[in-house]
Amino acid sequence: MEILLVTGNPHKLLEIRSILSEFRINVRVARVRKLEVQSEDIAEISRTAALHAARELGTTVVVEDAGLFIEALNGFPGPYSAYVFRTIGNEGIIRLMRGVKNRKAKFVSAVAYAHPDGRVNVFRGIAKGIISEAPRGRGGFGFDPIFIPIEGDGRTYAEMTFEEKNKISHRGKAFRVLAKWLTEQGGSG
Repeated sequence: MEILLVTGNPHKLLEIRSILSEFRINVRVARVRKLEVQSEDIAEISRTAALHAARELGTTVVVEDAGLFIEALNGFPGPYSAYVFRTIGNEGIIRLMRGVKNRKAKFVSAVAYAHPDGRVNVFRGIAKGIISEAPRGRGGFGFDPIFIPIEGDGRTYAEMTFEEKNKISHRGKAFRVLAKWLTEQGGSG
């Protein structure tokens, strides 16, 4: 089985290929520009981008969007996580959280599987955790050095091996739901 993934992020691609290899699903990258809509809803962002790409390419595609939602910051950066990471990075988030006792956060992933005829299925994955006091670790990417998942052992995503992170991550959860659904559908979705 094979899916066509719309992404320009090589780190995401490696994670997704690893996760889906468990299900013997190969991942090819679509050569199409990803439509980036503004929305407060991660699922809506991935749904719209996937539908646009599916219609553009004339075939089924997969798009994943994710965000870090910090409780004390009213869900910020949420759907703006990539932009916020590029502009203020991990150190900026740590500065915003200085002196804040409530460090609860969650990563949310929304994986959209879209057909050119307009059918779209969205699969979600959530990883709850807390924001660390300082960046820790060298692995992963983005906000991984400041996110300590509840399901883990006190390490940030960036302190975990690639395989450890994929087992409990928001992205791993969402793509496993997609893979199980595809397997049940016989690959036709």
